[in-house]
Amino acid sequence: MSIKSMSKAFRELLASNNVIVKPGAHNALSAKIIEAAGFQSCGVSGYAVSATLLGKPDVGLVTLDEMVMMSRYIAEAVDIPAIADADTGHGNAINVMRTVADFIRAGTAGIHIEDQVAPKRCGHVAGKQIISIEEATGKYRAAAKVRDELDPDFVLIARTDARGVSGGSVEAVIERSKAYLDSGVDMIFPEGLTTKKEVEEVCEKIKAPIHYNRTGVSPMLTLKELDELGVSMVSFATGALRAGACAMWDFMHKFKEQDVACQKAFLSEVKGHPVGDIHAFMGFNKIRELEEEFLPESEISEKYEGSVGFMPSSKK
Repeated sequence: MSIKSMSKAFRELLASNNVIVKPGAHNALSAKIIEAAGFQSCGVSGYAVSATLLGKPDVGLVTLDEMVMMSRYIAEAVDIPAIADADTGHGNAINVMRTVADFIRAGTAGIHIEDQVAPKRCGHVAGKQIISIEEATGKYRAAAKVRDELDPDFVLIARTDARGVSGGSVEAVIERSKAYLDSGVDMIFPEGLTTKKEVEEVCEKIKAPIHYNRTGVSPMLTLKELDELGVSMVSFATGALRAGACAMWDFMHKFKEQDVACQKAFLSEVKGHPVGDIHAFMGFNKIRELEEEFLPESEISEKYEGSVGFMPSSKK
């Protein structure tokens, strides 16, 4: 799909009135697995990118260029809309304008920008602070201006951490959400709601699509419950990160103890797994198809005849 068709496709998902499940990806491989599992969209998780790219916590250390780079890799790897985490917008309202333009050109279908003070931190970790509502609305108005100029279908999501800060409240979430919608955003992301009743109150009083982050301090509501409440999209931003980290931890400790016996057992266990044949999953067969379409036949014969290793399948 083209850049604009991805944002349009995401708008169509929103219009379907079904709860969109948006697992978080941290690189192109995790996004491909999310797509292969049947999900209709994925996120580009700032937490997960910080962990995998830097080995650091989600405290605003990932730069705009790094997030845009990873978002571009993910958007190019899959045919489902990707929604990226733009943290605080990487500066004031003027900086936000470049941020939005960069993510649009990277091929993402939308972004969420939060109203935290920079440097931000994970919305489910204590110690957050938020900027004034006046500063925040200026940033969202600037973001909307660029969206309207470059890709009107691009989805702007305003995340507010007004519930999770010291002295925070649902009332503050609702007040800010209404102001952000008046500034031109398309969806509200009320981070850190702590009870089903709070989710219900926000959904009742905010007449706009709601993005719910089902993790941390927020209740583990089912898709049926979220649909009944009126939630439009639910995410588990760190699911792929945590699943991968736990699997790698277990494997590496076993490998350290058992050496080649572990390696042999592992390779035997993954035979038949959809990702077990990693060469096929990553697309070596497709590469050979392209070679057969565009390279001289004599060159292909020379490359493969008598060569050892995984042999990509031939269409001929």
